[in-house]
Amino acid sequence: MGLLPGSLTPHAAECLVRLGAWLPFGRAAELLAGCLRVEVSEATARRYTEAAGAAYEVVQKAEVERIEREALPAASGPAKLVLSVDGAMVPLVHGEWAEVKTLAQGVVGEPVRRGAEWVVHTTDLSYFSRMLEAEAFSRQALGEIHRRGVENAGQVAAVMDGAEWEQRFVDFHCPGAVRILDFPHAAARVSQIGDAVWGEGQALTRQWREQRLHGLKHDGPADLLRELRALHAQHPEQKVLAENLAYLEKREGHLHYPDYQAQGWPIGSGMVESANKVVVEARLKGAGKHWAPCHVNPMLALRNLVCNDRWDEGWAQISTQLRQQQTQRQMNLRHKRHLPPVSPAPALSAVTSPTCAPSSDPPVAPPVTVSSGADMANKVTPPRGPYRPAPDHPWRHSPIGRARFKPYHRDEPPKT
Repeated sequence: MGLLPGSLTPHAAECLVRLGAWLPFGRAAELLAGCLRVEVSEATARRYTEAAGAAYEVVQKAEVERIEREALPAASGPAKLVLSVDGAMVPLVHGEWAEVKTLAQGVVGEPVRRGAEWVVHTTDLSYFSRMLEAEAFSRQALGEIHRRGVENAGQVAAVMDGAEWEQRFVDFHCPGAVRILDFPHAAARVSQIGDAVWGEGQALTRQWREQRLHGLKHDGPADLLRELRALHAQHPEQKVLAENLAYLEKREGHLHYPDYQAQGWPIGSGMVESANKVVVEARLKGAGKHWAPCHVNPMLALRNLVCNDRWDEGWAQISTQLRQQQTQRQMNLRHKRHLPPVSPAPALSAVTSPTCAPSSDPPVAPPVTVSSGADMANKVTPPRGPYRPAPDHPWRHSPIGRARFKPYHRDEPPKT
């Protein structure tokens, strides 16, 4: 019959989980009642949604392990593929925050002229998000990387900010990719230098910033870095200038924007910035939302599933995993019922007190008396008769069965 764990039909469970992936759990329960006339509580909607997300997380982990174990060939990739990774903060319980890392991938289209600028659009976007450390995230993202055919793509570019973990991610999956520093991040560094030298909000600062950013985008970083080094020599006391100059010099090879635009690459990481808002923050961030850490990744798995437009494929895998988990729980329960009873562990005082020093003498076991089978057979317990109270027991003197006081008759005078 294809039933799933719980009291809902498979169709109602699927609708509830799908609504829970898009909306708050209370709202999802209301819409389920309005559409299917199936009433569930907010807690039930939460339980079904998080269980389905955890099942899909298990499916994706198993796929990564299978790729690594069997060395499966990657899918065929597009002619030009761009990827980007970034992090966004989500609220946890007890007022804590944690970073969710997201990978966004897309197919690069032909440049389009918009005014005086060439604009590059990316299509067929897909996402992978997890709340993990950088190394674990790189490994778990292998499934989505393998699916998109990054290994077999004609050309690959990585447009990101300058975080070190992002560079290690590219080293792990596609070391030969063209690396591009997100232009808005480079522009922010240049703006901080201008504010430190000429003052924030000044007209001279705005004019200098616009000219230098225009030159960086159309002429490359050589002239800009040369001027910034001269400014640093004139203002060695400016720590902001020194820090931003070191940042840009370290990533000079990622600043050749004229070459990237001539090759048809985007120079901004807008697709992963949008993913942070649309995929992660739209569902996990908001007024009154605080997540337990164990529930973040299941919700992210469902968010990736619905935002990647793979619901039919993913729900089939989720349903299979949920049924397998239910079968395994039933088998474990049957096995536990047929196991012999386990004797309780001895009390701590009967063994050795941890506060006491160990004795040098070996412990002496108490004597054990063993009775033979004949003694046990000859030992007869006399039958127990009915219990009778002792002669001086209070029950013997209580007026049971007779009146405690004599009845009063009208003809007799009352006793005083």
